Amino acid sequence: MTRAYQQTRARLRRLYDAAVEAALPVHCLPPHLPDPPQPDAGRLVIFAIGKAAASMTAAAEDYYDRKFPGTHIEGLALTRYGHGVPTRHVAVVEAAHPVPDEAGAAASKRLMRMAEWLGPHDLALVLLSGGGSALTALPVAGITLADEQVLTRALVASGLPIADINCVRKHISRIKGGRLAEAMHPARSVTLAISDVAGDDPSTIASGPTVPDTTAKARALTILDELAGLPPHIRDALEAAPETPKPDAEFFAHATYKLVASGSQSLIAAATLARADGYETLVLGDNIEGEARVLAREHAGLVRMAQGEGRKLAIISGGEAGVTFGDAAPPGDVGGKGGPSQEYALALAVALKGAPGVAALAGDTDGIDGGAGAATDPAGAFVLPDTASRADALGLDAPGALDRHDSGGFFAALDDLFVTGPSYTNVNDFRVILVDNEISAEENPS
Repeated sequence: MTRAYQQTRARLRRLYDAAVEAALPVHCLPPHLPDPPQPDAGRLVIFAIGKAAASMTAAAEDYYDRKFPGTHIEGLALTRYGHGVPTRHVAVVEAAHPVPDEAGAAASKRLMRMAEWLGPHDLALVLLSGGGSALTALPVAGITLADEQVLTRALVASGLPIADINCVRKHISRIKGGRLAEAMHPARSVTLAISDVAGDDPSTIASGPTVPDTTAKARALTILDELAGLPPHIRDALEAAPETPKPDAEFFAHATYKLVASGSQSLIAAATLARADGYETLVLGDNIEGEARVLAREHAGLVRMAQGEGRKLAIISGGEAGVTFGDAAPPGDVGGKGGPSQEYALALAVALKGAPGVAALAGDTDGIDGGAGAATDPAGAFVLPDTASRADALGLDAPGALDRHDSGGFFAALDDLFVTGPSYTNVNDFRVILVDNEISAEENPS
């Protein structure tokens, strides 16, 4: 790779880093932390769930140890494998994502026991972030952990919006959909959340364990009926399960909720840096949802318009791209490797067809995009003006790789995977496309 393209990759990486930095718990959490109970009056019990659970917990501990020394702090942080950080007062448990495992199930039981032991003078500090829906596994009667694993795989492969996926998750759970708040009553709870969902709906983030559920069991049953191959008893158990708590439930009077970071703040941070680098910016928003390859084709159209107008433009977007596998096997089986961000990048490369003066980066802000769940999985992938020509030289079939959902294999062969490791936060997808004729001009000086 030439020096100029290395510089372009570095610029794209700086924009991604700016987006992640804006959502790190050490920056966004402390201004919103509540005062702890008075000494000898009650306990401060932390319930942290999600990919940023451990880092949010560590930030909270540092704040209370500094501002309120001697505060009694206890609790549990449940996070994804590889996303733990050192803590002083609160236990950290790592578990599987996106398919729950025994570690997540055991930790979910511990969280519920902690909630049930709370007294009226205790303060429950609930720290939520993306990934919490998959990490918690405490199904209703009639559904086993194995059943929830089967159901989760079907939901993830379905291409359904995250709101629909979490609608089902809430109604089969004894911890999600407001039920954790119910168990905490009569204690007071304060929930602080980092959003990874388009629209920042509190009942969707981590499946809303401490807020009223805005969905109905009838909707969950309809979604379940659209999934093929599920054991019939899963539907039977869902039908027999009680409805999730609604806004008129009395115990929500003791529960408060606040959003402390979302994708919009991260996109603003990246756009500010892009403008400092001399780019006009087009921020499409953090609430974009849809099939990764469809979004890529739409954004390629924006690129062509910008090139036709001679603009030096950074196109920045967030939200949550999805992948529908259809008859192809999902990653981890016999199909290809990759995740939604990598699939978006590959579809963008196919749509651009080696257009000069265009470079892009698509990555998940948690540092992990699809894959088998390892902390070393890629965060996404780069697209450069010479992506198509280098692929041709190596005999790579980009459209074929896209059909096989093998974006990971394609970009690995080009050494264009974007690998960061866990970021310890999560505001979902980050995508940036730079339209800049100087990129190609640097490669081909006259």
